[in-house]
Amino acid sequence: MPDITIRGAGIFGLSIAWTAVQRGAQVRIIDPAGPASGASGGILGALAPHVPENWNDKKAFQLDSLLMAEAFWAGIEAAGGSSSGYARNGRLQPVADMGARDLAAMRAANAADLWHGRAQWRLRSAADVGPWCPVTPTGQVIEDTLSAQIHPQRACAALVAALGARGVAVLAEGADSGQVVHATGWRDLDRIGRQLGIAYGSGVKGQAALLRYDAGRGRAQIFAGGLHIVAHGDGTVAVGSTSERDWSDPSTTDGQLDALIAGAREALPVLGDAPVVGRWAGIRPRARSRAPVLGPHPLHKGQFIANGGFKIGFGMAPKVARVMADLVLEGIDAIPEGFHASSLLPPRSG
Repeated sequence: MPDITIRGAGIFGLSIAWTAVQRGAQVRIIDPAGPASGASGGILGALAPHVPENWNDKKAFQLDSLLMAEAFWAGIEAAGGSSSGYARNGRLQPVADMGARDLAAMRAANAADLWHGRAQWRLRSAADVGPWCPVTPTGQVIEDTLSAQIHPQRACAALVAALGARGVAVLAEGADSGQVVHATGWRDLDRIGRQLGIAYGSGVKGQAALLRYDAGRGRAQIFAGGLHIVAHGDGTVAVGSTSERDWSDPSTTDGQLDALIAGAREALPVLGDAPVVGRWAGIRPRARSRAPVLGPHPLHKGQFIANGGFKIGFGMAPKVARVMADLVLEGIDAIPEGFHASSLLPPRSG
């Protein structure tokens, strides 16, 4: 009989399953829609850090997870023989004016301390970067060497392959056995809020596009004008994403994505004639706190929740998987207070 039943085969559910299997646990994964059927089946895959300032437990958690990612994905790829598309190629951002340059210099000093010498935040001349560089009014860009990228669909497929090599399959149905973890996305957040009569979390729609452009391997991701541009190294470039609180159809794309594509072409002129070869839309789970939701499930006594990945789920997944395995398998609670599922509940009276 399984030690853990995980409901949901998105990035959180699959990552927790992999970490638990690595510790010798028997795991059952159940998802009626199959792996990566929700937000985890996207195309963007920008793994970017918070800015190095106003440091707190949440930012430290994300730093740990981003630094864990290379070994985490390498182990998965070795076990299952499938590529995740992971690469730590860094990120470039334009510097709009002298004030932004001064701020970047301050953050560079902060990063030297807060990132413990494991990565850098620095100013560079755009002329030294080459054509794969965003338009920048000052002629300078911010480069950080902590940002990485991944191909979400391939990453989930790599996890499924690695788990399959350990004898764990994703089942369409099955009974709960052992400890139970719910990693079922935005609908669970919405259900918690409705049943408890509180604002707990919801689904936020995102749209992204895939362009045909061979940028080559090792290209930094671009963050400009509020959008991400990620060269996947396979002759495609992903652009995303919108953030829509109000939506009616979860899977359609529209003029908002067209505007985003136009913005990407403007920010990175080498994409000017790149044809659009894919359009994607999905609903991402956003907790009221904008942080992951981890720990005891608010509605299922004795069971657990891992949810709320929103825009940072893939970047947070390695450490989310570690702390959830600690909690579920060993009873060790290393979850930051702001990530606890209980932190979104109203305080108990009396």
